[in-house]
Amino acid sequence: MLEYFQFQKSNLTEEEWDSFVDQSDNGTLFNKRAFLNYHPKDRFNDVSIYVTKNGKILSVLTAAVIERDGKKILASHPGASYGGYVYNSDLNFKEAHELVDILIDHGKSQKVNRIQLTIPPIIYQTKYSNYIDFALYKNGFTYLKRDVSSIVQLDFNKDKLLETYRAEARTATKKAMKQGIEIVECDLFNEYYEILKKNLKLRHNVNPAHTLAELKLLKKMFPAKIRLWGAFLKDKLTAGVCNFSVNQNVVLAFYISHDEAYQEYRPVNLLFYEIMKQYQQEGFRFLDFGIFTVNMEPNWGLARFKENFGARGIFRDTFYKDL
Repeated sequence: MLEYFQFQKSNLTEEEWDSFVDQSDNGTLFNKRAFLNYHPKDRFNDVSIYVTKNGKILSVLTAAVIERDGKKILASHPGASYGGYVYNSDLNFKEAHELVDILIDHGKSQKVNRIQLTIPPIIYQTKYSNYIDFALYKNGFTYLKRDVSSIVQLDFNKDKLLETYRAEARTATKKAMKQGIEIVECDLFNEYYEILKKNLKLRHNVNPAHTLAELKLLKKMFPAKIRLWGAFLKDKLTAGVCNFSVNQNVVLAFYISHDEAYQEYRPVNLLFYEIMKQYQQEGFRFLDFGIFTVNMEPNWGLARFKENFGARGIFRDTFYKDL
């Protein structure tokens, strides 16, 4: 028999929760209590749960109650990119359905109008399964949106990586090499953040999702998981990307940015070339470039740019059910 408990009202420690995420089939950095703790404690109404079977943890779910468009919603934790159930590889078909039953019961207990989950793309699993997707659909959930995330499989011959790029990207990468761009892992978050802010303002008229202080805090909390890579011309930082190693399979390119004044050197192209080789060498199977749709609206230019590096699109799904 499965039982569930609200984390905030239980005796389960954060370390026990995070230990389960670490050894799970599909857990990510975003499912860990240590990650969620970088937010101020009163920012979200956390109603995360864990589910046990015969007294042992079977699954955990990060969640919060939010208010949106006049609705009270039990949602994937807003402080993370992904939500959904975290489970072990041996989760069976019936248990998946029971987990969804528990989710609905939990939503009713919180007196919400809607349940809404954004689950990570299938590549975040070690053993691929659509059990949860099917159970959600079978229990009356439907798609709120199906965004497309751009993914590069790191299964190339490292000596032939350039051959997998489209001609435009190959030319730009070679140009960066010839012009002396060097790729180095660094901790120049101040300089990088200035480039990022300027770039996002110029291109999208938005600010970064994280403040500089938050980004530095996350780096301090997860020094081996959150890494900044810079493209340098001599001593000048011309571009950077902050990567999140979210689990043993996937590294996520979280913030990609470059100084427009150095665009002619094509630093971003060489940045990705070196990063792909590095993370393949470290055993990662996929580079998640992030979505090139927003609320299912395609960004054709961004899609074309990422496809130049061999990226292909897979779904990042958000399910919902009105209660």
